[in-house]
Amino acid sequence: MVGVGASSISSPLCMFSPKLNYHISNKFSSSSSNPKIFTNKKISLYKNHARLNNTHFTPPFVTSSSSSGIIEEPSTNVKFQTSLTLPGCSNTLLLIGTGYREKVFAIIGVKVYAAGFYVNESLLSNLSAWKGQSATEIKDNSSLFSTILKASLEKSLQIVLVRDIDGKTFWDALDEAISPRIKAQTPVDESALSTFRGIFEGRSLKKGTIIILTWPDSSKMLVSVSSNGLPSNVDATIESINVSSALFDVFVGDSPVSPSLKSSVSNGLATNLK
Repeated sequence: MVGVGASSISSPLCMFSPKLNYHISNKFSSSSSNPKIFTNKKISLYKNHARLNNTHFTPPFVTSSSSSGIIEEPSTNVKFQTSLTLPGCSNTLLLIGTGYREKVFAIIGVKVYAAGFYVNESLLSNLSAWKGQSATEIKDNSSLFSTILKASLEKSLQIVLVRDIDGKTFWDALDEAISPRIKAQTPVDESALSTFRGIFEGRSLKKGTIIILTWPDSSKMLVSVSSNGLPSNVDATIESINVSSALFDVFVGDSPVSPSLKSSVSNGLATNLK
């Protein structure tokens, strides 16, 4: 299993005062009234191996023929559905990796959110050039993740907050991570950032809030936010190649804000490109 331990991240997504005692265990709705929980013997063995070796548990990639279920991100106990139909998406997306975002205060790590990365299953056929590569090779290969972004097939990031966050604070820190990745902002970029900012400013983001970022292709990004389960609508469409690409890079680029997510996604890709 590939993973990382708690460490300080040089480009923090959010700055908060530490609050160490918290727990979240969200239950998400399913198309089935009695969904099968994806906790069979093999996954239990994977989890135990991860704990014993101080690594991050990476869920097996779930194909369309697999039973619907749930994967728990082990560091935050946040639960993610193994398949989702999201606002603005015509196809069901499948979970390929999970992780968490941590901010370190002094020597104490404080977790901010958990994240799950989903893709259209057909996207894997665009990655045959990397077939047989290890998780480490995939993680360090920026061209592979660029191919994922540019594919005209949906990929999505589900963020679940594990602490209360002021919307303006969240946006300011997000903008701080995005802006350095855009060399020269155009009027289109400025308009897109203004739209993006408007989603969060003046909004209180409570623990358990879900933020969905979906890239149908590299030219735009769909944003949905809900404090009551999975979002049912798209709150805004960000139509800027530079802004969309920059935010994708924030999470799965060379210096991601969540190394555990990047490692988990890389491991999931390696498993399915053998």
